[in-house]
Amino acid sequence: MAQLAKYTLIKEKIKVWITSGKIQPGEKIYSESELMKMFAVSRHTIRQAIGDLVHEGWLYREQGAGTFCSTNLLDPSPTLQPLRSTPGKNIGVITTYISDYIFPSIIRGIESYLTTEGYTLTLTCTNNDVEKEKQCLQTLLNRNIDGLIVEPTKSSNYNPNIQYYLELEQKNIPYLMINQFYSQLMPSHIIMNDEEGGYLATEHLITLGHEKIVGLFKTDDLQGVNRMKGFIRAFREAGLTSFPEMVLTYTTEEKYDKVVERLEKFLDSNSRPTAIVCYNDELALQTLNILRRLGLSVPEDVSIVGNDDSFLADATDVKLTTLTHPKTQMGIDAAKWIVSAVEGNHPSSIVYEPKLVIRNSTLPLKKVQS
Repeated sequence: MAQLAKYTLIKEKIKVWITSGKIQPGEKIYSESELMKMFAVSRHTIRQAIGDLVHEGWLYREQGAGTFCSTNLLDPSPTLQPLRSTPGKNIGVITTYISDYIFPSIIRGIESYLTTEGYTLTLTCTNNDVEKEKQCLQTLLNRNIDGLIVEPTKSSNYNPNIQYYLELEQKNIPYLMINQFYSQLMPSHIIMNDEEGGYLATEHLITLGHEKIVGLFKTDDLQGVNRMKGFIRAFREAGLTSFPEMVLTYTTEEKYDKVVERLEKFLDSNSRPTAIVCYNDELALQTLNILRRLGLSVPEDVSIVGNDDSFLADATDVKLTTLTHPKTQMGIDAAKWIVSAVEGNHPSSIVYEPKLVIRNSTLPLKKVQS
């Protein structure tokens, strides 16, 4: 509990630095070593605090450069952010989030290619809310965009904004969906084979001898639904029987609260699982923290697999076994696709195949029990 108090204190202190103007948007913050000395805590505690602030949008990381104060704090609910003002065709980008998790890498990939081709990029953000998506679509249409790259909002549900995509089609404005897509439209897309990812994660644990495996999945987007399909398929192909609470689900509004509460009760019972498959690395890190609070070790007591191979997979002393996600390459490929489409071509959709990255958050069951 003392470590948790320190971690919370550090988060709040950094927030004060930002809100008071001590650290300006876009400015690099202190290094991990400097923060360790300043607060007299371990590197793990600093990484927990910084990681959480990145997730919440207060900070962002640049590979090889350090951690910086988010420029999006100037507008807590960003709607339109032009990344370039160079003349040329205008490409709109709608993403669910901007400042956290894998999204900055995807956006950098998009921008890096578009700018070399002389295109202007206008970035919008929905925060995974369909009403905000509607606002973004209306504004971008009014700006006469030449093409659109969009990450759908709550893609497993019926989307009430379909009419705007049909309007894009009527105006011959090409659009591409990334990470997931609205099945009602059957649009061009660049996605991961998420069902295979869920399958590979679960198969890995089954191969290690685990049978009591819990899956944690977000169900209002297709990524989560497809990863859950892969999870269930791995059980079926291995001939394993299901058990109560084998699958725990949550939605965007619930964030992790609901699934974390149910998981904590399950882990504290006599029938706790020996392994957990998580929707993504962010949830895997939350799960790791729950296990620690309960006095359980990873992977000695419980093995964990994440998804997306984000920076979080390597952010703590326990390095996460996870599934790959191309991130920056997805952004580059999306930009190449939309430029080609704007120029009158008809590029094909892309589906990336995930690969399992094995680190030290998983162990064979026999070693767990020895």
